[in-house]
Amino acid sequence: MKKLPTAMTLKRPARRATAAVTAIALAALALGTPLAHAQAAPAAPATTAAVVSGNAPPVPQDARQREYLIGAGDVLRVAVYQNPDLAIETRVSDTGQISFPLLGQVTVGGLTVPQVEKALADGLRTGNFVKQPQVTVLVTQVRGNQASALGMVNRPGRFPIDVSGMRLSELLAQAGGIAPGGSDVVILTGIRNGQPYRLQVDIAALFANGAQSQDPVVLNGDTIYVERMPTVYIYGEVQRPGAIRLENNMTLMQALASGGGLTQRGTTRGLRVHRRNGEGRVEELQPGMNDALQNGDVIYIRESLF
Repeated sequence: MKKLPTAMTLKRPARRATAAVTAIALAALALGTPLAHAQAAPAAPATTAAVVSGNAPPVPQDARQREYLIGAGDVLRVAVYQNPDLAIETRVSDTGQISFPLLGQVTVGGLTVPQVEKALADGLRTGNFVKQPQVTVLVTQVRGNQASALGMVNRPGRFPIDVSGMRLSELLAQAGGIAPGGSDVVILTGIRNGQPYRLQVDIAALFANGAQSQDPVVLNGDTIYVERMPTVYIYGEVQRPGAIRLENNMTLMQALASGGGLTQRGTTRGLRVHRRNGEGRVEELQPGMNDALQNGDVIYIRESLF
């Protein structure tokens, strides 16, 4: 009579398979190969090999140009790996130099942080002070490159130009943007080529027209000033008399609409606009409904007699 296979007999193949897998795993670990790669796997693409080898993509030229340039007054913290006696914290002099141990006066003004690290490392290596110096430079205080934001901004004050080629819109963002009641026109003043420099920039038009390339570069010592928003005043027989923000090319009709329109007793007949001329005298004008208003205009709506 033929015997049926027992449970012990059925488990033997599984045990052999488990032993085989364990042997493969031990061999893979001994060779330094992960278990997932012990079996045949498709070849990795060339891009994956480049990432594994540590080859990073090249840095764009614009990114390199925007690195911060060290200026006079900046405070630098310098450390050399495994050389604590060379660690210093120093301020850049007016001539753009720092005093570094073993090297003396080193010119750092106008250089980027990586360039300063390389200059110090080359000096230590060339002088046979440190065989393979690893220098780290940190800018702890930015004093050499600053610009001011004044007027109708949320956070007026002085701000560091922490990247080369900072734009006016970036400095305005550091100042918290234009405050409520501020104008869309920002005035940039400074010195260019030894001459006084002044430029008016319409921030709204700068982004509405897609002309970010016309966003001017802010330099050390520049000042941006945001004026109070242009305003016209309306009084008399209108629903909401008072001050109204003057939008670009706002007409007299639009100003009346912003004031809620005329009251039941108001009339546009005999409407007058008081405007200050270039000599400072106030003139009384009678413009058309489609004529543009100017900053400071005062509109008077008379009462209808009938």
